[in-house]
Amino acid sequence: MALTKYKLGELVVLCDERNTNGTYTLDNVKGISIKKSFIETKADMEGVSLHPYILVKPNSFAYVPTTSRNGEKITIAHNVSSETYIVSSSYIVFSVTRQDILLSDYLFMYFNRPEFDRYSRFNSWGSARETFDWEEMCDIDIELPSIEIQQKYVDIYNALSTNQEAYEKGLDDLKLVCDGFIEDLRRKMPCEKIGRFIEKIDNKNIQKFPYQNKAVSIEKVFVDSHAILDGIDISNYLIVHKNEFAYNTVTTKNGDKISIAINHGDDCLVSPIYTVFRVNVNRILPEYLLLWFKRSEFDRYARYNSWGSAREMFTYDEMCEVSIPIPDLDLQKSIANLYTVYMQRRGINEKLKAQIKNLCPILIKGSLELGVIDEK
Repeated sequence: MALTKYKLGELVVLCDERNTNGTYTLDNVKGISIKKSFIETKADMEGVSLHPYILVKPNSFAYVPTTSRNGEKITIAHNVSSETYIVSSSYIVFSVTRQDILLSDYLFMYFNRPEFDRYSRFNSWGSARETFDWEEMCDIDIELPSIEIQQKYVDIYNALSTNQEAYEKGLDDLKLVCDGFIEDLRRKMPCEKIGRFIEKIDNKNIQKFPYQNKAVSIEKVFVDSHAILDGIDISNYLIVHKNEFAYNTVTTKNGDKISIAINHGDDCLVSPIYTVFRVNVNRILPEYLLLWFKRSEFDRYARYNSWGSAREMFTYDEMCEVSIPIPDLDLQKSIANLYTVYMQRRGINEKLKAQIKNLCPILIKGSLELGVIDEK
């Protein structure tokens, strides 16, 4: 069968069924990430009525029409679960009506390509904010191979996704073991203030060596700084040696997190607003301490104990007041090693997801080429 061109609006229908009777609760509320998946909502839901929320039934799609300030992407997701979600009334929900012509999974592969991100951004309109509205979605020209060819490529995509999800489930189990170790220590051991075992370092780059300028992200890793240092006196910048910690003392407008990390690489520079310290490795392993810093409890602690007027800061004095259980070094190493394995596997999982996403354009292209070959 030849490739056939359609307007997407011929194959999909708008869904606007509301949670009027309150059947669905906060447990069913979802948001959508720019990675094109449903996520737990980050909105403050206190006092919010869920009656106007729109139902996203299994095999349906939902998307946020606003595309401005969205990383040049459109947030759209496909509900592949057996559950019904509810989303904000600002979302648009739709489903495929012509399953004999277009598979929902195939359509998601079509959406899950950078080409579609670019298309939706180019065709977004507005002044204060640009939107890719329902009319623009329906106006998409889409060429489709036969259902049989669509299914062949959907099966490839789903097989890869199933393997990745199985790997991710094992990752969740490993994370549970790590958290269990930490909670067990917290309950069974007395906590000690870390101020006795850390030392503030004020090693300024007086000789102006051209070290690489770094920053620390809220993911608690060193990243390349976006700051432009042309014409900037770097003699006040702080040098961070290997296995030393650096953290941004300012916690306001930081996503309720504190940016802190160990330097595992070469010596580097950080802004003078940072604080740098090292650990007495005879008492605390840096990796063990970082494990505690990565906990959400520590983020909350740091925000609660930040002080200031125009901007709030988590000072070094407050850092010294942090209390954690400090077992012997062998146990610290065991826990840190387990967490390191978890982080390595999480990195592998993210690469797997990225590779699967990157396959979507290839799979769509392959299906279209096969459709043309079948026509001949």
